[in-house]
Amino acid sequence: MPLEAGLLEILACPACHAPLEEADAELLCTGTDCGLAYPVRDGIPVLLVDEARRPA
Repeated sequence: MPLEAGLLEILACPACHAPLEEADAELLCTGTDCGLAYPVRDGIPVLLVDEARRPA
């Protein structure tokens, strides 16, 4: 489910404050040293570092 228009413009990675980009059911951090992937559940981004998937 796509996020509301403009929402990605104001969201940032809680760990490094880099912008996020939408990919499937996740929001990916665009920071080069971070790269965390945050889940989106029922259209709501879960921006908790403990819930994020670490980069492979």
